[in-house]
Amino acid sequence: MKRNPLYLFLALTLLTSFFSCAQVKHKSDQTAGIKPEMKIQKNLTDEQLLTLVQKQTFRYFWDFGHPVSGMARERSNTTLNYGNEVVTTGGTGFGVMAIIVAAERKFITREQAAERTKKIVDFLYKADMYHGAFPHWLNGETGKTIRFSLKDDGADIVETSLLFQGLLSARQYYTASNPVENSIRSKINEMWNAIEWNWFTQNQNVLYWHWSPNNGWAMNHPIKGYNECLITYVLAASSPRHAISPKVYHEGFANSNTYLNGKKFYNITLPLGFDYGGPLFFAHYSFMGLDPRGLKDRHADYWEQNKNHTLINRAYCIDNPKKYKGYSTNCWGLTASDSWSGYSAHSPTNDDAVITPTAALSSFPYTPAESMQALKHFYFNLGDKLWSEYGFTDAFSEEKNWYAKSHLAIDQGPIIVMIENYRSGLLWKLFMSSPEVQKGLQSLNFEGPSIPKSPLIEH
Repeated sequence: MKRNPLYLFLALTLLTSFFSCAQVKHKSDQTAGIKPEMKIQKNLTDEQLLTLVQKQTFRYFWDFGHPVSGMARERSNTTLNYGNEVVTTGGTGFGVMAIIVAAERKFITREQAAERTKKIVDFLYKADMYHGAFPHWLNGETGKTIRFSLKDDGADIVETSLLFQGLLSARQYYTASNPVENSIRSKINEMWNAIEWNWFTQNQNVLYWHWSPNNGWAMNHPIKGYNECLITYVLAASSPRHAISPKVYHEGFANSNTYLNGKKFYNITLPLGFDYGGPLFFAHYSFMGLDPRGLKDRHADYWEQNKNHTLINRAYCIDNPKKYKGYSTNCWGLTASDSWSGYSAHSPTNDDAVITPTAALSSFPYTPAESMQALKHFYFNLGDKLWSEYGFTDAFSEEKNWYAKSHLAIDQGPIIVMIENYRSGLLWKLFMSSPEVQKGLQSLNFEGPSIPKSPLIEH
């Protein structure tokens, strides 16, 4: 398959490429946080270990959430030179889902979860938005846009879709008839209805990633697959007021030289995407709420896609063609994360000796036995170097004797949520229960156990 130069941009555009090592100073807005378990505990059952990892990782979103907005900070160390106020739109969507898990697992009460979610929703309701879409970064105190790059200072519909994957799940969860939960649902619905997805096509059959009031369409980045952006097209098709035509999905996202694959890697067939699958977050971000079990369209079976992508990633680490120290059946997982050389979208075709725990741990639904092997190795064998107050640190390299001190919202969130989807399917059930999402998937001719049958609408 011919390599596409958009690959690096697609993989890196969700995160900052440079950062300082200064720890963010913060004050929790909680009267009582969740006590971290810093000592490595022996003799834990598999279920106890999963619960511990979910609970401790949740602290990133709960105790480290921004004190004014409640939103998820981009990272645990200072983002660029913007100071301590940078909060992330997509990472907050993951955080909202993590809060639901915490309530169901009794790490916090439902009332605490609802109050924090209301704080986030109230903040977003007043924050900067552009044609209904949010920017990648906001100032967590003021709600004003913090530009992500030189001309990226406006709407980011991929980040917005990751946010609303979480917010729609929250709307389906907070169903009680009381002032707090009523307000959550009402404001989420208002913001959801306001996103002008079809406007972001520029009257073409493809969605464009960015728009800025200062720079217009200067970023000029059409969203083509296959990558982490499937959820963007699903939500764009699901909009009650501003839905895209199915042609935008089939002729836009699914029409590129990096979409179909079909080749075998380590004797495992990869239906879609880059050779060897690309970074593993492709199998996670869109599927925090979108249930891949039995999910199919004319292009692929998405359970097969995600499972095989994960198995190929693991098989590459076991093969370890570059002979890096530490890679093994118990130590695998290449995805975008911090590294010893900065920030990089790690994959089998971009391998610089860095293992990222979220890669294997967020793959629990697809490879439960293999992910449990990795989890036990990370915790019991490497825990003295990896385990921290917010769960596992972002990444490590035994080859370079480098162990990150940082945590990133969009790496921590999938660990909690995808482990929960493996254990109970909770977020999958909530998101897929949305009537708009069901209609949107129908309009794109998806099939699956959670999607009501309907006649073909448009090709």
